[in-house]
Parts: sequence; structure tokens; C-alpha cells
Amino acid sequence: MAELLRVEALSAGYGEAVVVQGVDFALEAGRSLALLGRNGTGKTTLLNTLVGVTRRHGGRIALGGRDVTALRPHERAAAGIGWVPQERNIFKSLTVEENLSAVARAGPWTAERVYAMFPRLAERKANLGNQLSGGRALVLNPKLLLLDEPLEGLAPIIVQELLRSIERLVTGEGLSAIIVEQNPRQILPITHDAVVLDRGTIVHAAPSAELLADRERLDRWLAVARA
Repeated sequence: MAELLRVEALSAGYGEAVVVQGVDFALEAGRSLALLGRNGTGKTTLLNTLVGVTRRHGGRIALGGRDVTALRPHERAAAGIGWVPQERNIFKSLTVEENLSAVARAGPWTAERVYAMFPRLAERKANLGNQLSGGRALVLNPKLLLLDEPLEGLAPIIVQELLRSIERLVTGEGLSAIIVEQNPRQILPITHDAVVLDRGTIVHAAPSAELLADRERLDRWLAVARA
């Protein structure tokens, strides 16, 4: 498969504070990556850096062979990076349907297709935007989808529904994605590869199935987050 994302020697943070440093990894088109680590290890900062909302101290980011390191956040979105942050960043005064139509770009992912993927959204299309999460990023028709703890704060039954939808996106639809999740045992079974961050650096990279079977490594780096 063709390489979609390449990150080289990336260091970034907020102001003078460096949170992630020396990060190197690549993601092929059609592959999904679980981004794991305890709280405070730099997972969200790494996603924020890919989006362009942190201060970069060094390194390079390429998307589809194009250097996007110097691009602003809206330019990276136009280049194909879709982002679902923890705060969701929706327009709360607009309905679910208005939120989708406000940001939609031409491509295979339409509002109707999002409703088919997330039937609960279809039931709530006239509700205000606080009912909306990842569907808004899909209608941007991204090449790469970034999900920052999409399961956080959800009821168990909704978690299972969303996990099935994410699995369909990354395995059935072949959408490239990087997913931050606190519980490795929930996200590793539905992703292709995984990296573990510790103190802002990558300490382990492996196929997801291999890491899921490696109890010693899970206990060493992810015991606090383990189910």
C-alpha cells in the first residue's frame, strides 16, 4: 500500500514546553493506528500537532507525499486531515443536520451516508449539535481521520455501537485513522497497528494483535488504562 502519513523527528508542545519529542512513525493508506499511553504521555498533543494547533520545535510531517509541516490548521484540513478532538468542536447552536451541511466537502461521505453509518444521528438530525460527534469529520471526506478518545464519557451500550462503527470505517471502508484510546483492550482488536507513548516519545510500535497478546508490555506501559 502507498504511504499516507510520515512523521519524522517531530518535537512539539505549547509555548516553550516540549511535550512530544523525536517522534517517528508512518501510516499506510487504508491502515488504522491505535495511539496508546497513560494519561499525560503526549497522545493528545501529538494529534494536535498533526492538526497544526501546537508549537512545533522540530521535525517534519508529510501527507500523501506532500510536506504539510508549515501549513495552517485549515490548510491541513483542506489537504485531507479530519479531526475529532475530545471537545468535539461542534456548533452547539446549530442542529445536527446543519452542523453536517456547514462543513461538508464533495466526496463519497455525504450526510445521508453518515446517517446510515450512525443511525442514532438520523434520529436526532433536528436536535442541537451537542448530539453530534465524529460524523461531522466524515463529511469533510478526509484522507486521514484523527479520533481523540471517541469513547470517553459514553454509556457502555453506546461504546459498543461506536466501536462497531469505527471498526467498519477502518476495516470495512478502508479509511485511514489514528485513534487515541485509554483502554487498549477496546481499541487494539479493531485497529491494524499500535504505538505506545511514554513521556512524549514512542517506546513501542507493533501490529495491534501482537501488542494485545503481549500481556507483559501491556502491564508495563498501560496498566493504569487496562480493563
